[in-house]
Amino acid sequence: MQSPIKILDRYIMRKFLGTFVFIIALFVVIIVIFDYAENVDDFITNKAPFHEIMLDYYANFAPSMINMFCGLFTFVTVIWFTSKLASQTEIVAILSSGVSFRRLMWPYLLSALIISSASMALSLWVIPNSSAKVVEFQGKYIQRKKRTAQRYDENIYRQIDQNVFVYIRGFSGDNNRANFLAIERYDGTALVEVLDASSVKFVPETKHWAAPKYTIRRYGPEGESYEVREKLDTLINLNALELGKVEELIKTMPIGELNDFITQQKDKGSDQINLFEVERQQRYSYPISILILTLMGVSLSSQKKRGGTGVNLGVGIVLCFTYIMVAKFAEEFAKGGVLPAQISVWLPNLLFAIIAVHLYKKAPK
Repeated sequence: MQSPIKILDRYIMRKFLGTFVFIIALFVVIIVIFDYAENVDDFITNKAPFHEIMLDYYANFAPSMINMFCGLFTFVTVIWFTSKLASQTEIVAILSSGVSFRRLMWPYLLSALIISSASMALSLWVIPNSSAKVVEFQGKYIQRKKRTAQRYDENIYRQIDQNVFVYIRGFSGDNNRANFLAIERYDGTALVEVLDASSVKFVPETKHWAAPKYTIRRYGPEGESYEVREKLDTLINLNALELGKVEELIKTMPIGELNDFITQQKDKGSDQINLFEVERQQRYSYPISILILTLMGVSLSSQKKRGGTGVNLGVGIVLCFTYIMVAKFAEEFAKGGVLPAQISVWLPNLLFAIIAVHLYKKAPK
């Protein structure tokens, strides 16, 4: 004979995960329909094959949509069916049978852990790879994205090593060519050498920058020296991918590649480390928030209230959107350097974990 506890666990987990999958699947279908309606003219104009639309675009577009709203829909799911259990006095019956509220939480937290683990796998590995495929498809078949993908700053200035800077003017991603490139070397604050060239091309296979001619200027105590040479073919610590929108670039990196990229950028002395660190920390903090929101949702909706499910759902949605707003503020603080990313990104989780524990202590026992 099966234990009533195990039957209860399976019942709650089936309700939790079943409702969550249904809501998230319905949401993805709606998003896909709206996106298709918006882009169908581009698909027809650019003759996008149907199998590429479905397999290369929407199959890779869906994971990011699922993960983006995973926390919200987990929270809504928990409040929805737990409020129904409470309104039908099932929670009271479970607690009256000798099951403690702490024990009742286990199937909820186990279900949340499954969703959280899936979300973390999506964030760390699946979405970066799928995002790269989505960007490639959009650049090929969607006109608005073509224009955006090819946009580079006219003047690009990057630090590539300690005391070494690169200036690039007029770079085009279509042919990997730049009108002008200059590599500046400093000794402290003093400029000691400048290499400059026109009509420069980046070769993706070798990661070299090549030009038919280049000039070297050296500055020292004796004055300035000047030298013209033929056929520049140099390897510098700068990939053409880094010249575009770095925010989009880092979103296409799996976690191992992102870690290496951040280490590389720290060595270069990049001033965008906060931006990169926010991306890395969010990939871990967001899945953990699912556990916190689950604890908060169960504690909030496990008691029968006047107004039933609607009241709990309303309060829960307000709390959830408050979490999202606080997380956005914390993200901007981190990007602006007001707080370290390791603190700022995790601060909303800490604050709402305190609220969740408080609600848990007030929940019916």
